[in-house]
Amino acid sequence: MNIKSTVTLSNGVKMPRFGLGVWQISDEKDAANAVHEALKAGYVLIDTAAVYGNEKGVGEGLKGFRRDEFFITTKVWNDEQGYDAALRACEESLKKLELDFVDLYLVHWPVLGRFTDTWRAMERLYEEGLTRSIGVSNFAEFHILEIYKSAHVPPMVNQIEISPFITQTNLRAFCAQEGIAVEAYSPLGRAKILRDSQLVKIGLKHSKTPAQIILRWHLQNDIIPIPKSSHVQRIRENADIFDFELSAEEIKTISALNQNKHAIKQTFFNFDEHGSVIL
Repeated sequence: MNIKSTVTLSNGVKMPRFGLGVWQISDEKDAANAVHEALKAGYVLIDTAAVYGNEKGVGEGLKGFRRDEFFITTKVWNDEQGYDAALRACEESLKKLELDFVDLYLVHWPVLGRFTDTWRAMERLYEEGLTRSIGVSNFAEFHILEIYKSAHVPPMVNQIEISPFITQTNLRAFCAQEGIAVEAYSPLGRAKILRDSQLVKIGLKHSKTPAQIILRWHLQNDIIPIPKSSHVQRIRENADIFDFELSAEEIKTISALNQNKHAIKQTFFNFDEHGSVIL
């Protein structure tokens, strides 16, 4: 396994197993620099979203690289959901990225009363070649089963928050059963987790940082991590995880840190009992 290793999605598209997230990098120049430096360091997968406000910067960072040297993900935001709105949202994202297509387009959150219509739009975008693959983000098993009721094309990826503090074991098992690749945002969780004594101990054994240990834990659990950073040294350091392997006992120890606690406070929206966003 190396930084260019891939997982084959249910439609045959090969998606990188590791990438760069650019959430909270709102400055366009910083986003462009982070993307450019990541690609120079060997990264292939770059993950952005309409709501991040940095798609133009990401597009700038891609310049100078061949189209087959990167795999781009972006997402349709909540207030752009629904069939027609989602189609327009994808066009706008492509314009900002200066691309003819993205490699993966995701529904950012399941919006109550809209996410199934949004999925119909995703299927059309996929059929028209504006995205090579489609998926969801922050979707629970309930939402995916709702999509199945009318879908012609099932989700290929579910991007959810995963770290040793929130392992999402049941949802990951469901996705594996359904052939849905699992991608992790905020894979390093809270800063507190990086000071955990057990992670520090495992890191010393392998001459790695706690962050590198966590990212390796993701890979060995068949999870695609997309750690975010705008710092060149950290971007390179995060990718230095392919020259060692955690033991089964170490994997078990790290997984036991689970507290079912989100690092990202889910207070941005109102939710119903299934976790659907109420606008």
